[in-house]
Amino acid sequence: MCVVLIRSVMLYVLVIFAVRLMGKRQLGELQPSELVITILVSNIATLPIEDVNIPVIVGVTPILALVCFEVIVSWISLRFPGLRRLVSGSPKIIIREGCIEREVMRELRFSADDLLMALRSKDIFDLDEVQFAIVETTGSVSVMKKQSMETPARRDMGIKGECSDPPVLIIADGQFITQAMEALKLSRSSVEAALGAHGLTADEVFIMTADSSGSCFIADKQGTPPIKLTIGGENDKS
Repeated sequence: MCVVLIRSVMLYVLVIFAVRLMGKRQLGELQPSELVITILVSNIATLPIEDVNIPVIVGVTPILALVCFEVIVSWISLRFPGLRRLVSGSPKIIIREGCIEREVMRELRFSADDLLMALRSKDIFDLDEVQFAIVETTGSVSVMKKQSMETPARRDMGIKGECSDPPVLIIADGQFITQAMEALKLSRSSVEAALGAHGLTADEVFIMTADSSGSCFIADKQGTPPIKLTIGGENDKS
C-alpha cells in the first residue's frame, strides 16, 4: 500500500508539471493535439499505479516524451501556419451577416440544437440577434451581435468614466496579502488603523479588498453587514 501511495504522489506531481508545461487551459479550450496528449498522459500515468510490478520509469519516460513532443509541435506550429492549420484546424464561420451557413454546419456536423445551445451559453436566445458567429478550433463558438441588439456603452450615452483596475484581495481569512498591498502602495499600519477605526482587527476579517483609489470592502468572520471605507497609501497620515 505504501508503494502504491508513493507512486501515486510521484505521478501526480509529474502530471501536474506536464499539464502546466503545456499551458494554462481549461479542458474545453484544448486544441485537438493537446487533448490527445492529455488523454494519453492520464492513461499512461495509471499503469504503474495499478501494477506495482511495472517500474515507475516506464510511466515517467513516455509522459515526458509526449509532453516534450507537444511543446516541440507547438513551437513548430508557431513558425509554420500551414502545419498549425493541419494539426489544429481553422475557425469556421457558421453565421455570416445574420445568415446561417448550412454547408459549413454540415461539414462540422454541427446540428441546429448544437448551434442554439452554443448561443444560449452566450446569453443569446434569439437567432435574430446574431450578426456573425464562428466555431473556433477548440470547438467553442464566438458570437458578435447585431449593432441594434448590443447593450449601449457609456460612450454611446455620452457618459465619461475613469478607467481603473479591479479591486484585489489584501486580507484573506485574517492573513495579509503582502504582494497585493505593495502593488497598491498600502502599508500594513494604514490598513490596521482603518480597521481599528471600525472596531476590527485583521484576525477578525474574512475578506478585505482594495483598489488603486484606496476604496475598500470588508467582510468580517461574524457575518455582519460588509463595511466600505477609503484609506490612503504609505504616506497617508490620517
